[in-house]
This record gives sequence, C-alpha cells and structure tokens, in this order.
Amino acid sequence: RSAYALGGLGSGICTNEEEFVTLCESALSFSKQILVEESLKGWKEIEFEVIRDKNDHCFTVVPMENFDPLGIHTGESIVVAPIITLSREQIALLEDIARRVVRHIGIVGECNIQYAFNVETNDYRIIEINARLSRSSALASKASGYPLAFVATKLALGYSLDQIGEMGTLNSAYVAPKVDYMIVKIPRWDLSKFAGVSREIGSSMKSVGEIMSIGQSFEEIIQKGLRMIGQGMHGFVGNRDLTFDNVEEALSNPTDLRIFAIADAFEKGFTVDRIESLTKIDKWFLEKLENIYNYTHVLTQYKKIEDLPKEVLAEAKRLGFSDFQIARYVENPQGTMEPELIRVREWRKKQHVLPVVRRINTVASEDPEKTNYLYFTYGSDKAYQPVKSGKEVIIVLGSGAYRIGSSVEFDWCSVNAVETARKLGYESVMINYNPETVSTDYDMCDRLYFDELTFERTLDVIDIEVPKGVIVSMGGQIPNNLAMKLHRQNAPILGTSPESIDRAENRHKFSAMLDRLGIDQPRWKELSSYEEVDKFVEEVGFPVLIRPSYVLSGAAMNVCYDKEQMHRFLEMAANVSKEYPVVVSVFMQNAKEVEMDAVAKEGEIVEYAISEHVEFAGVHSGDATLVFPAQKIYFETMRRIKKISRQIAKELNISGPFNIQFLAKNNEIKVIECNLRASRSFPFVSKVIKHNFIDTATRVMLGASYNKPDGTVFDLDHIGVKSSQFSYSRLQKFDPILGVDMASTGEVGCIGDDFNEAILKSMLSVGYRIPGKGILISSGEVKSKVDLLEACKLLHAKGYDLYASHGTQQFLTDNGVAATDVNWPDEGGEHNIQEMITHNKFDLIINIPKDVTRRELTNGYIIRRTAVDFNVPLITNARLASAFITAFCTLDVEQLKIKSWQEY
Repeated sequence: RSAYALGGLGSGICTNEEEFVTLCESALSFSKQILVEESLKGWKEIEFEVIRDKNDHCFTVVPMENFDPLGIHTGESIVVAPIITLSREQIALLEDIARRVVRHIGIVGECNIQYAFNVETNDYRIIEINARLSRSSALASKASGYPLAFVATKLALGYSLDQIGEMGTLNSAYVAPKVDYMIVKIPRWDLSKFAGVSREIGSSMKSVGEIMSIGQSFEEIIQKGLRMIGQGMHGFVGNRDLTFDNVEEALSNPTDLRIFAIADAFEKGFTVDRIESLTKIDKWFLEKLENIYNYTHVLTQYKKIEDLPKEVLAEAKRLGFSDFQIARYVENPQGTMEPELIRVREWRKKQHVLPVVRRINTVASEDPEKTNYLYFTYGSDKAYQPVKSGKEVIIVLGSGAYRIGSSVEFDWCSVNAVETARKLGYESVMINYNPETVSTDYDMCDRLYFDELTFERTLDVIDIEVPKGVIVSMGGQIPNNLAMKLHRQNAPILGTSPESIDRAENRHKFSAMLDRLGIDQPRWKELSSYEEVDKFVEEVGFPVLIRPSYVLSGAAMNVCYDKEQMHRFLEMAANVSKEYPVVVSVFMQNAKEVEMDAVAKEGEIVEYAISEHVEFAGVHSGDATLVFPAQKIYFETMRRIKKISRQIAKELNISGPFNIQFLAKNNEIKVIECNLRASRSFPFVSKVIKHNFIDTATRVMLGASYNKPDGTVFDLDHIGVKSSQFSYSRLQKFDPILGVDMASTGEVGCIGDDFNEAILKSMLSVGYRIPGKGILISSGEVKSKVDLLEACKLLHAKGYDLYASHGTQQFLTDNGVAATDVNWPDEGGEHNIQEMITHNKFDLIINIPKDVTRRELTNGYIIRRTAVDFNVPLITNARLASAFITAFCTLDVEQLKIKSWQEY
C-alpha cells in the first residue's frame, strides 16, 4: 500500500515476486513510502466509529460489518449495520479494543477503526485507523441519525459531549444511538463506460458512488438497495439477461456483479455451502439471499396477479420484492410493464398490504417530535404518522446514487429547490437515498424519505403527503424519466408539462419539431441493417456518430472515421436489427460546442447563461473544459443562439430550468439536444454570475415572484473555467482519451480576471503541475500540429527541453522550434518514449491521438497508459494543451491572485 493515499490508490495483493516488483514501482510513483504487510484475504472486515471527548467520555456509534470478506477495499464492499454475524462477546471484545486504542492515541473527536477478524479463532488485526472523518463516518451518521461531523466539530472547539444536545434525553449526544432497523450500503460502479478495464474489484477503489437502504430485514434492504444503484436491476432476482458463463469463476474472483452471480448460482443449483467456500461470504447472508430466491418459486405458481392471496403478497413485500418483480414472476409480461405494475398496486391496496412509515431517532435535535427522518418498510406494523403543519406540501425528487454523468451538481439543484420552497412558506419533502449528499441531511427539509426513487415508492409518498406539486426537474435523469409515468397517474407535476419533456427526450419527436421550426440539426437516421447504414453513410460521408439503442458492451456512442472502423464498432457494441436500430448522424469536425443554460416561464426566457467548450465537439460536455461567459463566439452566432433558444422555449412552453447544446462552425448553428431539466452546469454558471438560477426556476414553478436580472448582470469583469477530474490511475488498462462517452468522475470551477488566469487555476486544481523539466509532444495529424505550433514556440522561448516523436519533431524543426527526436515504444533504443517515462524524464506529456493505423494506436496507447501509471500529467486534446501552455508561459504562478468568491 502507498502511504498517504486515499481509496487504496497504488495498492494490491501480490502472489509472486514479479507482481510484487511491478506493484512497488507503480506505488512509489504516488507516494514516497510504501507498506508491505501480511495478507489476511478472506477474514471478516469490521468497522467502528468511535467518539471521545476531552473528559474521556468514549463510546462507539453503529458498528458495521462488510458483506464481502477482506481483500476488497471497504469502499468497494457491501456494508451492513448493525453487525449481525458476530456474537455479543466478539463485538464487546472489539469495542473494548477500539476504546483502548482511541484513549492511548489521545484522540478527541471522531475516529474510524477497521479490523480484520477471524471468527473461528477470535484472532484479530487492526488494519487501519483514520483519526478523521471518513467515507464510513458519513455512512454511520446517516445510518444512525447521529451527526458525527457536527459533534466532532463541537469537540474540536472544546465542548464536552454533555454540553452538546440535550442531556439525558433520547436524543442527547452523550449516549450512543439505539438502532431498531437495518441498513445496507452498496457501491455503484460504472466500469462498462471504460473499454478494456478489468471488472475485478480488490484493494484499490473503483466505485463512483454509493446508496444506503433502510428496512427491517436483510432481504428487504438488499433488494431495495440493488434497485437503488440505478443500473437497471429490479432487485436480487428478476433481472433478465444476467447469467454467467462460468459461475464458479464469477464467485471466486469478485467483480462489480458478484452479488448477481450468487443469484445465478442459486438458479444453477449451487448450495449455500458451496457458494460460501467459493466467496468466503458469511452463511448468514447467503441463507437470507436464498430465502429471496426460493420465494420466486412460490410466486410463479400463480398465473394471474388477482389470484395472489394476501399472505403471499405480504410475505413477498417483506422479502423486498417490488410490484415490478411480482408482476414479472406471476404474469411474465414484456415491455415497460406499466399496466401490470398498476394492477399489482391496486390489488395490494384492496388486500390492505401497504408499507408503513417508520422514523429514525436523531441526535441533537431540539424537539424530538420534529425530526422527520423517515423510511418505508413492510417488516413492521408500528406506523409513524408524519407531523404536518397544515401548510401546502412540495415534494422534490433527488438524484440517487452518484455516477458518471450525474453527481453532486444535481444534489446542489435539489437542495436549492427545497430551500426556496421552504422560504416561500411550503412544507418541503425530499426523497433520496444517497448517504453522501446534503439533500439526505434530515435537517435540510421538513420531511426526508430516505427511500427508493422508483415509480412505486414515489406514489407511496404522494399517497401519504398529498402534495400541491412534485418537482422532477432537479435530480437529473432519474426523476425526469418518472415524469410521464407519474403524470399518467395524475400526480401534480410542477413546471414544464411531462408531454413537453417527452417531446424533448424522444429523438423522433424532437427532430420533427426542429424541422417544423426551421432549426438546423446534424443530419441523422435511425437504421436497422448494415445495408441501410452503409447507404446513409455514402450519402453524407465520414465521420459519423453512432449511437446504439441497445448497448451490449457499454460502448454507448462512437465516432467512426472509415468503413472498417464503423463495421468493427457495430459488430462489437451493438446488435443492429429492427428491434434495436442504431442512430447514425453526421459528425461535424472542428465545430465549437456552445451551451445555453436557462430558466423560462410559460415559454418566455427569464434568464440565461451561454458558455463554450475549449475542446471542439466530439468531447462529451461532461468531460469538456467549460468557459463562462463564452469568450470566442461571433456576435452573430450569439444572437442566433438566443433566437433559437427562444423559439424552442416557446414551442415546448417551458416553465422551469432547461439546457440546449449547440454546434457552431463559421456561423452555421445546429442544435444537438435539449434537456428540460437542470443541467450539470447550473451550479457552475450560478456561482460565476452570482445569481441563483435554481432559486428563480423554483419560484417560477411555484408561481411566486422572482427577481428578473437586468442587463448589467451579464457584463462580468471575471471569467469562470470548469475543468474535469479523471480517475484514470484507478482504472488499469483503460485508454485515457477524451471521447463522446463521459469518463470524468468530478470537476472543479475556478474564477480569474481573464481566461489565462482562470484556466491555469482550474488545471492546477485538477492536479496538473507546471512542468519544471522535459516536455514530450506527439501531436498527431497536421491540424493538431498547426494548432500546437504557437504553444511550442512559447515553450521553446521559455527554455523548456522539448522531446517529440518523429513526425512532430520534423514539423517543429521545419518551423524553427528545436526538439529532440525520440523513438516510439515499439522501436526500442535508448531514446524510447516508454523507457523515458518510467525513468521520470518528462513533466508533461502531450499526446494527440491520430485515428489511423493499428500501430499508431498501440504506440499512442502505450505512451498514454504509461504516463497515467507513472503519474505524469497527460493532455490528449490539442486545444486544451495549447490553452494550458499559453497560460503557464504567459503567467507566473506567483502572480495568480487569490481572492475569495465574495470579492469577484
């Protein structure tokens, strides 16, 4: 393991000397120090959060255990609380050790302690102690209602535990919280986005988000949780097309899909004992999973939903089955199954099989009756009646698990919507289940339902709350996809009508609308055979963008530059047929991408923000570097973008937030897509312009008054740049190129007085360094060579040593820039690029992929991958490289102004 690394970066288990040497080289590039320890793979992993104050009052909050055995990073594991599979004596032993350790080290505040535990021998090891708040602290706070960060901060300020919260009452900070329910945390991976990445999970973290599910039994919470991760699963069972060719392999070498391999193993007749010997997962968990699997046979005995007896329905619900799963096992319908779902729901209500609302006791809340941290369960008959004030209720649907493409930006939108609703005198209700978010802090809204964002559960909340309206435009794609279904059940959707949302989401309807309005869009066709694809491509020419409607290998979209590449992609990633057509559209090269974020009221635009990408189209808008206000757009282009946006807003009668993406080239403007919801750039533009777009949007949807910005708001004397953060170093074997499929896992936004200052700050913030020594340039096709020439001249003038691959070196020399010629990785020799990277010869690598021959690609791939593995800053886009180089050659880092946001 590397010392001082988060999330197990640069760690791994070595089974022989060769693996040991390779891993050490990589680990030492991230950290000056590495640890070599015995491996305890297969032991249980147990975790405690410990609180201690200055008076030595000390206790543990919610002990947690990992469903997966040791060897899998705790951030990659399914985690269950409270501990179930250890005896009381074993838990007491570990709690006692935890208190002794914390006292010995002298910690005041909060501390996280992780154990490896061998159940047979009671042998234990302390794996790690984090004397800080960790990922698990956030989980423990949400799992228990005990606000660890709040209490730890008070302790750091010198308070003692008896001075926090009310003494002696149930909700005092002085006593450990009591838990009368179970929770499970399940990670969310997006590994299918990365071609060539191994799906195995181990000691280095690859997951991008997590969910937490609350209930009364393990069966209930695990099924709920597997629906929550949002990868199209319906629970532990009832998932079509999820079979494994080699189940034994899938069980013994854990991947992100291992839990579904267990379901498949039951289907194929494996016993609990056999699964346990392959996975080292505790039998208790496996027996509970077997209960779920066995119950599917009970359900399949019935042929009609209305034949299900009350006790069978009730037991299925206690075991966490959704109405969808029940309908699938009983009648096995096809398609979206919406009518069957509704039938199960109505039959359940007739039989009085309904979920009850339960409350979680929270700490340090002034009035315990007002804590409204709620969840639904079928495993209890003690219902809690939410305390209502008589004000009108507004429900906001949250954004679910963080994933690539939908992260904290949508949480910011949801939280701001809730705050505005409260300010306007409504009771605000939040539905979300992501323990990492602010929206699931129970004091953020009047009532928090920590539960699923499914059609079924949202209707349950609507039944109980009877709201004035539901807001679906803040939480990204999950609530957006529910809009039409909820609308068909007469739910009061606020803002833009669900029919309009459907017109913007449905490619055919949207395209027909643009044609009718005379708005230009890239030519496209939906095609269902290779012949049709070839014929269309002959008409329009390459390059083309291909989007399969049914994705096999996760390569969701691709730009193809020639016929061979196109056929290869179609064979690998999509099965082209009448059922699963592909959409082929013309891909405009060297076109600027421009985004319009706006709020409209009844079709009239109220406020807007126009930003541009540094990279040309072809880089996903979530990965691109965003500049706001747009700097390099012709006045005429700007005027036409506003005009088109007004036409679209009027036609769709938008009320609320929306985002339109444009392509602009030589004053030609085409619309790529339109989303009738808040986009991921809303928080960024709101912060740069210092005007909260979500506040305005919420006021518009609730029919309240809002401040219309005057013209001067848009005359900013500063610029914002948003850069993307990538996690390539954790994704072994992935080729780190920017493309049309989003790959970034985070972002930063920085403000500067001019473009150079803003982009330099934001590139440094995502981890680029200003080079001190050699720079390698391998600049691809002629266009990129020309794009980079001015930047290379600047580097040369600054006295940097430039190294270049053959073609680039020739081009630079011809244009008066001296550069040392270096060999491609497959050429060997002492000036071999790969060798030079491993020997730390470069501080910056610019490698622009040329999309031609296999050899170019493999050499390029080896350079890019080696750069990432040895932690050398890498840029693969000529326009971004040029902007970064210009910025650090023109500005001295010492001159960067450091100002607070309030000063701009």
